[in-house]
Amino acid sequence: MILAAPGRLSSEAGREDPRDEAAEVTRRRASIGRLAGLLDWVYAVRDRVLGSARFQRWAADTPLIRRIAHRQASALFDLCAGFVYAQVLAACVRLQLFDLLKDGPATPDSLAARCGLPPEAMQRLLAAAASLGLLAPRSGGRYGLGMLGAALTGNPGIAAMVEHHAMLYDDLRDPVALLRAKPEETRLAQYWAYAANNAPAALQSDAVAGYSALMAASQGLIAEDILAAYNFRRHRQLLDVGGGEGAFLLKAAGHAPELRITLFDLPPVAERAAATIRAHQLDGRATAVGGDFLADSLPQGADLVTLIRIILDHDDATVLALLRNVRRAIAPGGVLLIAEPISGLTGSRPVSDAYFGLYLFAMGRGRPRSLPEVKALLEAAGFAGVRACSTRRPLLTNIVLAHALGTGS
Repeated sequence: MILAAPGRLSSEAGREDPRDEAAEVTRRRASIGRLAGLLDWVYAVRDRVLGSARFQRWAADTPLIRRIAHRQASALFDLCAGFVYAQVLAACVRLQLFDLLKDGPATPDSLAARCGLPPEAMQRLLAAAASLGLLAPRSGGRYGLGMLGAALTGNPGIAAMVEHHAMLYDDLRDPVALLRAKPEETRLAQYWAYAANNAPAALQSDAVAGYSALMAASQGLIAEDILAAYNFRRHRQLLDVGGGEGAFLLKAAGHAPELRITLFDLPPVAERAAATIRAHQLDGRATAVGGDFLADSLPQGADLVTLIRIILDHDDATVLALLRNVRRAIAPGGVLLIAEPISGLTGSRPVSDAYFGLYLFAMGRGRPRSLPEVKALLEAAGFAGVRACSTRRPLLTNIVLAHALGTGS
Protein backbone atom coordinates (compact mmCIF):
# COMPACT_ATOMS: atom_id res chain seq x y z
CA MET A 1 0.00 0.00 0.00
CA ILE A 2 1.32 3.42 -0.98
CA LEU A 3 0.92 6.15 1.60
CA ALA A 4 0.58 9.78 0.66
CA ALA A 5 3.08 12.27 2.02
CA PRO A 6 1.96 13.98 5.24
CA GLY A 7 -0.65 16.64 4.50
CA ARG A 8 -1.18 15.49 0.91
CA LEU A 9 -3.91 13.39 -0.68
CA SER A 10 -3.01 10.18 -2.48
CA SER A 11 -2.32 10.66 -6.20
CA GLU A 12 -4.32 7.46 -6.76
CA ALA A 13 -7.37 9.26 -5.40
CA GLY A 14 -7.10 11.65 -8.35
CA ARG A 15 -7.55 14.71 -6.22
CA GLU A 16 -5.44 17.83 -5.93
CA ASP A 17 -3.98 19.04 -2.69
CA PRO A 18 -6.24 21.87 -1.42
CA ARG A 19 -3.09 23.81 -0.55
CA ASP A 20 -2.05 23.65 -4.21
CA GLU A 21 -5.44 25.00 -5.26
CA ALA A 22 -5.16 27.84 -2.74
CA ALA A 23 -1.64 28.64 -4.00
CA GLU A 24 -2.92 28.73 -7.58
CA VAL A 25 -5.73 31.13 -6.61
CA THR A 26 -3.16 33.34 -4.86
CA ARG A 27 -0.92 33.33 -7.96
CA ARG A 28 -3.85 34.26 -10.21
CA ARG A 29 -4.86 37.10 -7.93
CA ALA A 30 -1.31 38.39 -7.86
CA SER A 31 -1.16 38.24 -11.66
CA ILE A 32 -4.44 40.15 -11.93
CA GLY A 33 -3.13 42.69 -9.43
CA ARG A 34 0.05 43.24 -11.48
CA LEU A 35 -2.00 43.69 -14.65
CA ALA A 36 -4.30 46.19 -12.92
CA GLY A 37 -1.26 48.11 -11.67
CA LEU A 38 0.19 48.21 -15.17
CA LEU A 39 -3.10 49.51 -16.59
CA ASP A 40 -3.24 52.19 -13.88
CA TRP A 41 0.27 53.31 -14.89
CA VAL A 42 -0.71 53.39 -18.59
CA TYR A 43 -3.81 55.48 -17.84
CA ALA A 44 -1.78 57.86 -15.67
CA VAL A 45 0.68 58.42 -18.54
CA ARG A 46 -2.20 58.88 -20.99
CA ASP A 47 -3.88 61.45 -18.73
CA ARG A 48 -0.67 63.47 -18.36
CA VAL A 49 -0.17 63.48 -22.14
CA LEU A 50 -3.78 64.45 -22.93
CA GLY A 51 -3.66 67.21 -20.35
CA SER A 52 -0.56 68.76 -21.91
CA ALA A 53 -1.18 71.98 -23.86
CA ARG A 54 1.76 71.10 -26.08
CA PHE A 55 0.23 67.73 -26.99
CA GLN A 56 -3.17 69.34 -27.65
CA ARG A 57 -1.59 71.83 -30.08
CA TRP A 58 0.30 69.01 -31.81
CA ALA A 59 -2.90 66.90 -32.11
CA ALA A 60 -4.83 69.84 -33.60
CA ASP A 61 -2.11 70.34 -36.22
CA THR A 62 -1.55 66.67 -37.15
CA PRO A 63 -3.83 65.44 -39.97
CA LEU A 64 -4.13 61.83 -38.77
CA ILE A 65 -4.87 62.85 -35.20
CA ARG A 66 -6.87 66.03 -35.88
CA ARG A 67 -10.19 64.26 -36.47
CA ILE A 68 -9.97 62.38 -33.16
CA ALA A 69 -8.98 65.56 -31.35
CA HIS A 70 -11.92 67.42 -32.86
CA ARG A 71 -14.36 64.66 -31.77
CA GLN A 72 -13.03 64.77 -28.21
CA ALA A 73 -13.19 68.57 -28.12
CA SER A 74 -16.75 68.48 -29.45
CA ALA A 75 -17.81 65.92 -26.86
CA LEU A 76 -16.30 68.01 -24.08
CA PHE A 77 -18.05 71.15 -25.31
CA ASP A 78 -21.36 69.27 -25.52
CA LEU A 79 -20.99 68.43 -21.83
CA CYS A 80 -20.38 72.10 -21.05
CA ALA A 81 -23.31 73.27 -23.19
CA GLY A 82 -25.69 70.44 -22.34
CA PHE A 83 -27.90 72.57 -20.10
CA VAL A 84 -28.35 75.15 -22.87
CA TYR A 85 -29.25 72.41 -25.36
CA ALA A 86 -31.83 71.06 -22.91
CA GLN A 87 -33.34 74.49 -22.47
CA VAL A 88 -33.66 74.94 -26.24
CA LEU A 89 -35.64 71.69 -26.28
CA ALA A 90 -37.73 72.84 -23.31
CA ALA A 91 -38.59 76.11 -25.05
CA CYS A 92 -39.69 74.24 -28.19
CA VAL A 93 -41.87 71.91 -26.12
CA ARG A 94 -43.50 74.70 -24.12
CA LEU A 95 -44.22 76.72 -27.24
CA GLN A 96 -45.58 73.56 -28.93
CA LEU A 97 -43.36 74.17 -31.95
CA PHE A 98 -43.26 70.51 -32.92
CA ASP A 99 -47.06 70.33 -33.00
CA LEU A 100 -47.25 73.57 -35.00
CA LEU A 101 -44.84 72.20 -37.62
CA LYS A 102 -45.95 68.57 -37.90
CA ASP A 103 -48.34 69.39 -40.77
CA GLY A 104 -45.75 71.39 -42.72
CA PRO A 105 -43.09 74.13 -42.53
CA ALA A 106 -43.82 77.73 -41.53
CA THR A 107 -42.06 81.10 -41.63
CA PRO A 108 -40.37 82.54 -38.55
CA ASP A 109 -42.77 85.51 -38.53
CA SER A 110 -45.87 83.32 -38.55
CA LEU A 111 -44.46 81.14 -35.77
CA ALA A 112 -43.54 84.22 -33.75
CA ALA A 113 -47.10 85.51 -34.01
CA ARG A 114 -48.63 82.14 -33.03
CA CYS A 115 -46.26 81.68 -30.06
CA GLY A 116 -46.34 85.26 -28.82
CA LEU A 117 -42.60 85.86 -29.23
CA PRO A 118 -40.79 88.82 -30.82
CA PRO A 119 -39.66 87.85 -34.36
CA GLU A 120 -35.96 88.21 -33.48
CA ALA A 121 -36.32 85.91 -30.47
CA MET A 122 -38.18 83.31 -32.54
CA GLN A 123 -35.46 83.43 -35.22
CA ARG A 124 -32.84 82.86 -32.53
CA LEU A 125 -34.75 79.86 -31.14
CA LEU A 126 -35.36 78.35 -34.59
CA ALA A 127 -31.66 78.59 -35.48
CA ALA A 128 -30.69 76.96 -32.19
CA ALA A 129 -33.22 74.16 -32.61
CA ALA A 130 -32.07 73.55 -36.18
CA SER A 131 -28.44 73.26 -35.05
CA LEU A 132 -29.49 70.46 -32.70
CA GLY A 133 -31.48 68.52 -35.29
CA LEU A 134 -34.83 69.37 -33.72
CA LEU A 135 -35.86 71.56 -36.65
CA ALA A 136 -34.54 72.00 -40.20
CA PRO A 137 -34.41 74.98 -42.61
CA ARG A 138 -36.76 74.67 -45.59
CA SER A 139 -37.29 76.62 -48.79
CA GLY A 140 -38.45 80.23 -48.68
CA GLY A 141 -36.83 80.92 -45.31
CA ARG A 142 -39.26 78.54 -43.59
CA TYR A 143 -38.56 75.93 -40.88
CA GLY A 144 -39.86 72.39 -40.61
CA LEU A 145 -39.28 69.43 -38.34
CA GLY A 146 -35.84 67.90 -38.11
CA MET A 147 -35.40 64.17 -37.58
CA LEU A 148 -35.36 64.52 -33.79
CA GLY A 149 -38.36 66.85 -33.80
CA ALA A 150 -40.33 64.47 -35.99
CA ALA A 151 -39.58 61.62 -33.59
CA LEU A 152 -40.81 63.73 -30.68
CA THR A 153 -44.24 64.24 -32.26
CA GLY A 154 -44.83 60.49 -32.07
CA ASN A 155 -43.83 60.21 -28.43
CA PRO A 156 -45.71 62.59 -26.11
CA GLY A 157 -43.99 60.99 -23.12
CA ILE A 158 -40.73 62.73 -24.02
CA ALA A 159 -42.43 66.12 -23.94
CA ALA A 160 -43.85 65.30 -20.51
CA MET A 161 -40.39 64.39 -19.24
CA VAL A 162 -38.89 67.59 -20.67
CA GLU A 163 -41.42 69.64 -18.71
CA HIS A 164 -40.77 67.55 -15.60
CA HIS A 165 -37.03 68.23 -15.76
CA ALA A 166 -37.57 71.80 -14.56
CA MET A 167 -37.78 70.33 -11.05
CA LEU A 168 -34.62 68.28 -11.50
CA TYR A 169 -32.67 71.29 -12.75
CA ASP A 170 -33.88 73.33 -9.78
CA ASP A 171 -32.61 70.66 -7.36
CA LEU A 172 -29.29 70.48 -9.24
CA ARG A 173 -28.82 74.23 -9.34
CA ASP A 174 -25.90 73.77 -6.94
CA PRO A 175 -24.87 70.13 -7.44
CA VAL A 176 -21.94 70.26 -5.03
CA ALA A 177 -24.17 71.56 -2.24
CA LEU A 178 -26.64 68.77 -2.97
CA LEU A 179 -23.90 66.13 -2.83
CA ARG A 180 -22.31 67.53 0.35
CA ALA A 181 -25.44 67.90 2.41
CA LYS A 182 -28.57 66.64 0.72
CA PRO A 183 -31.46 68.95 1.62
CA GLU A 184 -34.34 67.35 3.50
CA GLU A 185 -36.82 68.79 1.03
CA THR A 186 -36.10 68.83 -2.70
CA ARG A 187 -38.66 69.50 -5.39
CA LEU A 188 -38.33 65.92 -6.62
CA ALA A 189 -38.93 64.49 -3.14
CA GLN A 190 -42.10 66.55 -2.88
CA TYR A 191 -43.22 65.51 -6.36
CA TRP A 192 -42.76 61.77 -5.77
CA ALA A 193 -45.04 61.80 -2.75
CA TYR A 194 -44.26 58.23 -1.63
CA ALA A 195 -40.51 58.93 -1.48
CA ALA A 196 -40.62 60.81 1.82
CA ASN A 197 -43.78 59.25 3.27
CA ASN A 198 -43.66 56.59 5.98
CA ALA A 199 -47.24 55.55 5.24
CA PRO A 200 -47.56 55.75 1.44
CA ALA A 201 -50.76 53.68 1.38
CA ALA A 202 -52.52 56.55 3.15
CA LEU A 203 -51.75 59.08 0.41
CA GLN A 204 -54.70 60.85 -1.18
CA SER A 205 -55.49 60.89 -4.88
CA ASP A 206 -54.28 64.45 -5.44
CA ALA A 207 -50.84 63.55 -4.00
CA VAL A 208 -50.27 60.83 -6.61
CA ALA A 209 -52.00 62.35 -9.62
CA GLY A 210 -48.99 64.24 -11.01
CA TYR A 211 -46.39 61.48 -10.94
CA SER A 212 -48.91 58.81 -11.97
CA ALA A 213 -49.80 60.77 -15.11
CA LEU A 214 -46.10 61.33 -15.87
CA MET A 215 -45.31 57.62 -15.58
CA ALA A 216 -48.29 56.75 -17.79
CA ALA A 217 -47.14 59.21 -20.45
CA SER A 218 -43.49 58.13 -20.40
CA GLN A 219 -43.93 54.35 -20.41
CA GLY A 220 -44.95 53.77 -24.02
CA LEU A 221 -41.55 53.06 -25.60
CA ILE A 222 -40.35 51.18 -22.52
CA ALA A 223 -43.39 48.89 -22.64
CA GLU A 224 -42.88 48.18 -26.33
CA ASP A 225 -39.22 47.27 -25.79
CA ILE A 226 -40.06 44.94 -22.89
CA LEU A 227 -42.76 43.15 -24.86
CA ALA A 228 -40.44 42.82 -27.87
CA ALA A 229 -37.66 41.32 -25.73
CA TYR A 230 -39.66 38.75 -23.75
CA ASN A 231 -42.56 36.51 -24.77
CA PHE A 232 -45.48 37.28 -22.46
CA ARG A 233 -47.75 34.88 -24.39
CA ARG A 234 -46.13 31.90 -22.68
CA HIS A 235 -47.75 32.95 -19.38
CA ARG A 236 -51.32 32.81 -18.14
CA GLN A 237 -51.34 35.34 -15.26
CA LEU A 238 -49.33 38.57 -14.90
CA LEU A 239 -48.91 40.54 -11.69
CA ASP A 240 -47.58 44.04 -12.41
CA VAL A 241 -46.32 45.43 -9.08
CA GLY A 242 -46.14 49.22 -8.98
CA GLY A 243 -48.02 49.34 -12.28
CA GLY A 244 -49.25 52.93 -11.92
CA GLU A 245 -52.30 53.96 -13.92
CA GLY A 246 -52.06 50.87 -16.13
CA ALA A 247 -50.02 52.03 -19.13
CA PHE A 248 -47.99 48.80 -19.22
CA LEU A 249 -51.09 46.74 -18.43
CA LEU A 250 -52.77 48.02 -21.59
CA LYS A 251 -49.74 47.25 -23.76
CA ALA A 252 -49.39 43.74 -22.28
CA ALA A 253 -53.10 43.05 -22.73
CA GLY A 254 -52.88 43.94 -26.42
CA HIS A 255 -49.69 41.93 -26.90
CA ALA A 256 -50.95 38.75 -25.20
CA PRO A 257 -54.75 38.47 -25.65
CA GLU A 258 -55.07 35.39 -23.42
CA LEU A 259 -53.11 36.88 -20.53
CA ARG A 260 -54.95 37.74 -17.31
CA ILE A 261 -53.47 40.71 -15.50
CA THR A 262 -53.49 42.01 -11.93
CA LEU A 263 -52.04 45.43 -11.18
CA PHE A 264 -50.87 46.25 -7.64
CA ASP A 265 -50.09 49.77 -6.46
CA LEU A 266 -50.92 52.24 -3.71
CA PRO A 267 -54.70 52.52 -3.17
CA PRO A 268 -55.17 55.94 -4.82
CA VAL A 269 -53.03 54.85 -7.78
CA ALA A 270 -54.91 51.55 -8.08
CA GLU A 271 -58.16 53.53 -8.25
CA ARG A 272 -56.81 55.39 -11.27
CA ALA A 273 -55.73 52.08 -12.83
CA ALA A 274 -59.21 50.65 -12.27
CA ALA A 275 -60.65 53.58 -14.21
CA THR A 276 -58.20 52.82 -17.06
CA ILE A 277 -59.28 49.17 -17.06
CA ARG A 278 -62.96 50.13 -17.25
CA ALA A 279 -62.35 52.73 -19.97
CA HIS A 280 -60.67 50.09 -22.17
CA GLN A 281 -63.29 47.41 -21.37
CA LEU A 282 -60.79 45.01 -19.84
CA ASP A 283 -62.86 44.26 -16.72
CA GLY A 284 -63.03 40.56 -17.57
CA ARG A 285 -59.25 40.16 -17.94
CA ALA A 286 -57.67 42.73 -15.65
CA THR A 287 -58.06 44.00 -12.12
CA ALA A 288 -56.36 46.61 -9.95
CA VAL A 289 -55.57 45.97 -6.29
CA GLY A 290 -54.54 48.66 -3.84
CA GLY A 291 -52.03 48.20 -1.03
CA ASP A 292 -48.49 48.68 0.26
CA PHE A 293 -46.09 46.13 -1.22
CA LEU A 294 -44.04 46.15 2.00
CA ALA A 295 -46.86 45.93 4.53
CA ASP A 296 -49.44 43.87 2.60
CA SER A 297 -49.40 40.48 0.91
CA LEU A 298 -49.34 40.58 -2.86
CA PRO A 299 -52.07 38.86 -4.92
CA GLN A 300 -51.18 35.18 -5.21
CA GLY A 301 -50.73 32.80 -8.12
CA ALA A 302 -49.25 34.80 -11.00
CA ASP A 303 -46.71 32.90 -13.10
CA LEU A 304 -45.13 36.18 -14.27
CA VAL A 305 -44.41 39.19 -12.05
CA THR A 306 -43.10 42.49 -13.44
CA LEU A 307 -41.25 45.25 -11.59
CA ILE A 308 -40.85 48.07 -14.10
CA ARG A 309 -38.61 50.88 -12.82
CA ILE A 310 -39.45 49.94 -9.25
CA ILE A 311 -36.41 48.62 -7.39
CA LEU A 312 -34.09 51.47 -8.39
CA ASP A 313 -36.39 53.77 -6.36
CA HIS A 314 -35.56 52.05 -3.07
CA ASP A 315 -32.70 51.12 -0.75
CA ASP A 316 -31.40 47.56 -0.50
CA ALA A 317 -33.40 46.61 2.62
CA THR A 318 -36.65 47.75 1.00
CA VAL A 319 -35.84 45.98 -2.27
CA LEU A 320 -35.05 42.74 -0.45
CA ALA A 321 -38.34 42.93 1.47
CA LEU A 322 -40.23 43.54 -1.78
CA LEU A 323 -38.50 40.66 -3.59
CA ARG A 324 -39.30 38.30 -0.70
CA ASN A 325 -42.92 39.40 -0.88
CA VAL A 326 -42.91 38.65 -4.61
CA ARG A 327 -41.33 35.25 -3.93
CA ARG A 328 -44.16 34.36 -1.54
CA ALA A 329 -46.79 35.39 -4.08
CA ILE A 330 -45.41 33.94 -7.32
CA ALA A 331 -46.69 30.60 -8.62
CA PRO A 332 -44.36 27.56 -8.72
CA GLY A 333 -42.20 27.85 -11.81
CA GLY A 334 -42.97 31.55 -12.10
CA VAL A 335 -40.74 34.20 -13.66
CA LEU A 336 -39.85 37.59 -12.22
CA LEU A 337 -39.04 40.28 -14.79
CA ILE A 338 -37.24 43.44 -13.66
CA ALA A 339 -37.02 46.25 -16.20
CA GLU A 340 -34.96 49.36 -15.48
CA PRO A 341 -31.57 50.90 -16.31
CA ILE A 342 -28.83 48.62 -14.95
CA SER A 343 -25.57 50.25 -13.92
CA GLY A 344 -22.46 49.40 -15.92
CA LEU A 345 -24.14 47.72 -18.90
CA THR A 346 -22.95 48.72 -22.35
CA GLY A 347 -25.33 51.13 -24.02
CA SER A 348 -27.01 52.38 -20.86
CA ARG A 349 -24.24 53.80 -18.64
CA PRO A 350 -24.94 57.52 -19.20
CA VAL A 351 -28.61 56.94 -18.39
CA SER A 352 -28.13 54.63 -15.41
CA ASP A 353 -24.99 56.04 -13.80
CA ALA A 354 -25.21 59.75 -14.67
CA TYR A 355 -28.88 60.57 -15.16
CA PHE A 356 -30.57 58.20 -12.70
CA GLY A 357 -27.64 58.35 -10.29
CA LEU A 358 -28.13 62.10 -9.74
CA TYR A 359 -31.91 62.06 -10.24
CA LEU A 360 -32.47 59.51 -7.48
CA PHE A 361 -29.99 61.29 -5.21
CA ALA A 362 -32.02 64.48 -5.57
CA MET A 363 -35.22 62.51 -5.08
CA GLY A 364 -33.86 61.29 -1.76
CA ARG A 365 -33.94 57.51 -2.18
CA GLY A 366 -32.86 54.66 -4.41
CA ARG A 367 -29.92 54.13 -6.75
CA PRO A 368 -29.10 52.35 -10.02
CA ARG A 369 -27.60 48.91 -9.39
CA SER A 370 -25.20 46.72 -11.32
CA LEU A 371 -26.22 43.28 -12.55
CA PRO A 372 -24.19 41.51 -9.79
CA GLU A 373 -25.91 43.69 -7.17
CA VAL A 374 -29.36 42.88 -8.54
CA LYS A 375 -28.45 39.20 -8.74
CA ALA A 376 -27.31 39.15 -5.11
CA LEU A 377 -30.60 40.66 -3.92
CA LEU A 378 -32.62 38.22 -6.04
CA GLU A 379 -30.73 35.20 -4.74
CA ALA A 380 -31.08 36.39 -1.15
CA ALA A 381 -34.85 36.58 -1.73
CA GLY A 382 -35.04 33.00 -3.03
CA PHE A 383 -34.71 33.40 -6.79
CA ALA A 384 -32.29 31.57 -9.10
CA GLY A 385 -31.34 31.45 -12.76
CA VAL A 386 -30.75 35.20 -12.84
CA ARG A 387 -29.83 36.50 -16.28
CA ALA A 388 -29.91 39.71 -18.30
CA CYS A 389 -32.10 39.87 -21.39
CA SER A 390 -31.11 42.25 -24.18
CA THR A 391 -33.53 44.90 -25.44
CA ARG A 392 -33.54 46.75 -28.74
CA ARG A 393 -32.94 50.09 -26.99
CA PRO A 394 -30.73 49.49 -23.92
CA LEU A 395 -30.50 53.26 -23.48
CA LEU A 396 -34.14 53.18 -22.33
CA THR A 397 -34.30 49.99 -20.32
CA ASN A 398 -32.57 46.72 -19.47
CA ILE A 399 -34.24 43.47 -18.42
CA VAL A 400 -33.26 41.01 -15.69
CA LEU A 401 -35.07 37.67 -15.45
CA ALA A 402 -35.17 35.30 -12.47
CA HIS A 403 -36.99 32.12 -11.47
CA ALA A 404 -38.32 31.00 -8.13
CA LEU A 405 -35.69 28.87 -6.41
CA GLY A 406 -35.82 25.24 -7.46
CA THR A 407 -37.59 25.84 -10.79
CA GLY A 408 -36.26 25.63 -14.33
CA SER A 409 -33.98 28.15 -15.99
